[in-house]
Amino acid sequence: MKVLGIETSCDETGVAIYDTDAGLLAHGLHSQIDLHAAYGGVVPELASRDHIRRLPLLIKQTLTEAGLGAGDVDAVAYTSGPGLAGALLVGASVAESFAMARGIPALPVHHLEGHLLSPLLSADPPAFPFVALLVSGGHTQLMRVRGVGDYALLGESVDDAAGEAFDKTAKLLGLGYPGGPQLAKLAEQGVAGRFRLPRPMLHSGDLDFSFSGLKTAVLNVVSASGWNPADMADLAAEFQKAVVDVLCAKALAALKKVGLKTLVVAGGVGANLQLRAVLDEAVARRGGRVYYPEPALCTDNGAMIAFAGALRFAAGESAPEISAVRIRPRWPLVDLRPPHSAVG
Repeated sequence: MKVLGIETSCDETGVAIYDTDAGLLAHGLHSQIDLHAAYGGVVPELASRDHIRRLPLLIKQTLTEAGLGAGDVDAVAYTSGPGLAGALLVGASVAESFAMARGIPALPVHHLEGHLLSPLLSADPPAFPFVALLVSGGHTQLMRVRGVGDYALLGESVDDAAGEAFDKTAKLLGLGYPGGPQLAKLAEQGVAGRFRLPRPMLHSGDLDFSFSGLKTAVLNVVSASGWNPADMADLAAEFQKAVVDVLCAKALAALKKVGLKTLVVAGGVGANLQLRAVLDEAVARRGGRVYYPEPALCTDNGAMIAFAGALRFAAGESAPEISAVRIRPRWPLVDLRPPHSAVG
């Protein structure tokens, strides 16, 4: 089965072709960073319009790269949520129209399930069960994963997600957009410890997170009368270390709680080099291992959507019988069920 995957949940247009026999055949991605940079953040209306412009051409280019025509596609998988409503509508409309025109099934896919399963696309994938740490601009969650669609929430952020805290803190420091990667790059030039920032909920006794107060602590530092902008790299390094310390401690606690040694890290913040280094060392000391997506698949992309859809199709899940544009801007991951329990 050759599955066309379409991702338009926010500010990246992703398309991919996944073959259940041959694997990932091709994937294309268009980032809207330049479009939104002037505004310091994603403008939903502009994001939707750009998806409309880019998606048809990207589908054509990806099919060509895979050596396929539109008639060779057996099914479509598209991001149905969570995400920006307008952006989701673009991808869903194109996916359902493509499928209806060719008489093939179209399956709505959960964006976070795509991220969660993306490490399975690597040459050395993890085996179920495992603990997943989902860290992105919109979500920070710890999940116990027993199989496709079999997810249990262990903990999540009660306010800002880790990626959101990175972006907001970068804005406080006057860094460019997107802020998270800029802050991480600046942190490489600094030394953590000169400033003492809090590690929110580090000893809360549960697996939840909170990063809003950490951002406020940075604001207090840069607003103080003695603040010297020359110290910005050190402050960035301390901020990054505080986030990494919390993420690592909670991930280790989650592994211990459920009695597992395999950790999967997915989402844009999963590309952070310091987070990877600290997690790799800490989990290895406990006899475990950490798995990540391929670097190109850490951010939003069509490959993870095509793959998640292909896994569900291969397990016997049916697409909804009546074609319709289905989006869910708010969609808890724990609402998902294993493929065999899906209703066609």
